[in-house]
Amino acid sequence: MKKVELLAPAGSLEKLKMAVIYGADAVYLGGEEFGLRAYAENFSRDDMKAGIDFAHSKGKKVYVTMNIFPHNEDLKKMPDYIKEIKNLNADAVILSDPGVFSLVREIAPDIDIHLSTQANNTNWMSARFWYDHGVKRIVLARELSLLEIKEIRQQIPEDLELELFVHGAMCISYSGRCLLSNYMAGRDSNRGQCAHPCRWKYQLVEEKRPGEYLPVVENERGTFIFNSKDLCMIEYLPQIVESGITSLKIEGRMKSSFYVATVVKAYRDALDSYYEMGANYKFNPKWLEELSKASHREYSTGFYFDKPSSKSQIYHTSSYIRDYDFVGVVTAYDKATGIATVEQRNRMFKGEEIEVVLPHGDYFIQKIDAMKNIEGEDIDVAPHPQMTVFMPMEKDVVEYTMLRKKS
Repeated sequence: MKKVELLAPAGSLEKLKMAVIYGADAVYLGGEEFGLRAYAENFSRDDMKAGIDFAHSKGKKVYVTMNIFPHNEDLKKMPDYIKEIKNLNADAVILSDPGVFSLVREIAPDIDIHLSTQANNTNWMSARFWYDHGVKRIVLARELSLLEIKEIRQQIPEDLELELFVHGAMCISYSGRCLLSNYMAGRDSNRGQCAHPCRWKYQLVEEKRPGEYLPVVENERGTFIFNSKDLCMIEYLPQIVESGITSLKIEGRMKSSFYVATVVKAYRDALDSYYEMGANYKFNPKWLEELSKASHREYSTGFYFDKPSSKSQIYHTSSYIRDYDFVGVVTAYDKATGIATVEQRNRMFKGEEIEVVLPHGDYFIQKIDAMKNIEGEDIDVAPHPQMTVFMPMEKDVVEYTMLRKKS
């Protein structure tokens, strides 16, 4: 059986490296223009080259997003950008607009084209149309059920790849085609600047009673009427894989490197177990427990089994669930002394209990028995962002090992 691809978000060079190290088969990223995450860190040309080279050195692929809906002025710089992507040896371009498609076909005819979920592909006739024009992969709309996905797979050419979102934030609008942000904040979500007004709290004002705010109450808990739950399909991987798709996509270019590594590792472990165990595969609750340690909203299954109901919304808050803090990442390890060099990410204290998460295998728990700073002085706390700390580890670790603690 050909294994499905695990595709991870890369909002920065560090996130790309963490995604690759923790088990992604491919990553998708945006440059400083033409992607739908204008407020992510995104990639300069030098960072993109470094990221593509790093991924390729590990046998992984890199897809570059160009999925905005461009206005006329956006087209002026686009040819030069496409040439850069071509010269950097990206594995594919993700796009949604026919004009962008035409430019890529003209300037970089050998690069693979993936059709973004922004193109709202919801049927097999549309998929065939894009295939006939040279698209290699369709990123299907999130608004499809598993039954619809299976039917699309049966009706399209065997070599047309299908990609599905399996984890991450859901959009209140149809596969991201939302005008709320543009109207309310002057930031065009279809050009990468979404202000996420769907997460805001709303109240009702009657026309003849200005300033008199009436709560919009679905129940007694609150009024976040547009705030959808996050998608999480890790419990249903056999059904997803057996639908005939090519790639499992994780959302989250705006999320932290801790989020990316944690989510990728959980899905990697689950997928590997599925392929290893075959008919004897059984879901392990520890994978869902791991996902819950990354920042998230309550989980749902989106449209996969039925249309979302009122239970798919979060009415009482717009906040994330954050039960764990990412406190450090190992940058070097001396096996002879058992001392790890750690780059601090959040305050950590001597005597605290931490979980040590390696790229492969289970995490282990230990106490911080001692810490030294860069001058070799004993310290009781590491308070400064990204300061270098040296600490003994109870078991061997490797570069990119993450340290986390319960909040």
